[in-house]
Amino acid sequence: METVRGFKDYTGEEARKRAEIRKILVDTFEKYNFEPVETPIVEYREFVQGDNKQDEAVSDIFKLKDKGERDLALRYEFTFQLKRLMKGKKLPYKRYQIGEVFRDEPVSSNRFRQFVQCDIDVIGSKIRDEVDILSLAKEALNKMGIKSVIYFNNRKLLNEILDKEGVSEKDKVFVIKEIDKLDKLSEKEIKENLKKYNAEKILEVFKKPENYFSKYDSYKDVKEFVDYLSLYKVEAKFSPSLARGLSYYNGTVFEIKTDKMKDTICGGGSYEFNGIQCTGISFGLDRLAILADFDFNKNNFLVVSLDEDRQAIKIAEMLRQRGDAVSIYYGKPSKALEYANSCNIKQVIFVGAQEVKSKKFKVKDMVTGKEKAITLGKITKKNVILKRK
Repeated sequence: METVRGFKDYTGEEARKRAEIRKILVDTFEKYNFEPVETPIVEYREFVQGDNKQDEAVSDIFKLKDKGERDLALRYEFTFQLKRLMKGKKLPYKRYQIGEVFRDEPVSSNRFRQFVQCDIDVIGSKIRDEVDILSLAKEALNKMGIKSVIYFNNRKLLNEILDKEGVSEKDKVFVIKEIDKLDKLSEKEIKENLKKYNAEKILEVFKKPENYFSKYDSYKDVKEFVDYLSLYKVEAKFSPSLARGLSYYNGTVFEIKTDKMKDTICGGGSYEFNGIQCTGISFGLDRLAILADFDFNKNNFLVVSLDEDRQAIKIAEMLRQRGDAVSIYYGKPSKALEYANSCNIKQVIFVGAQEVKSKKFKVKDMVTGKEKAITLGKITKKNVILKRK
């Protein structure tokens, strides 16, 4: 049975890579003193939609009804749930969450209808917290071997530019939607779409050098942000056309990209809930899994018992005690080797009557094909059994 379009199973190396990414993110989040939370997948539809019904992501929510005919929806992100979580919390409240979210949207090679978001948010934030978050993001991506570039803008500045260009308040949300498509559509198409709002000239403004924007009052927030980037030694590029689609952003917005993929690998910004300023960033685990570079070639073992279960278990437990990953196989050597290959196991140790008697155990390196008889003492030393050139 195939999965539903836009949904996917993960097994083997792919699942292992995803688990490693989660571990790196959790370790980094907690290093910066964020605390974990878990929230329901199903919520009341009205709560999910909130005041942002015109946002593309909100319009793509999965809708459902329960037996009581209540209007429900699957969460499409985590941020809206913070409205409930933040009540009664001492500020600043720093939380992280990793879990599945759902959007009923077109499917592509890097876009699914169920995907894993990895979010951090600071409730009660200042501009310095925005940079703290980007420092965290850069550290996590470096641990995954992902080379990236941070782009940032400020929604206050963008709104001020729109005001100066004569864009009406009611048209702003639509103009920002068009601007947000600049990395998806050609400039010619965007320009044509902006004509209906008499806002096509704004594209020329975005091409101005950064010092041009210092004339706007809101640029002072950009300047403060840049000063903190310097303190953290985090590099980022100012991008005046960066909008981030969601309408709730009201301050700095940022995206992190790589030349290995067209899509943004993580993004976020500042927003306001219940009169409190907040900031956050979201990592897409599915995209990180495509980009992450891990070396899973560390030793893992298959201990094969040839009717010597007691000794095989003893060896397996000794290896586990030193921190190695070990499976025990009970059966024929040929089948054991097939199993080792299928599971990408690097070292196979055979434990039979002859090995127990001689106290030397045959070890086969599945990468090089080399075999060697090694004593139990050497097997359990804290080093690689068979060195590879």
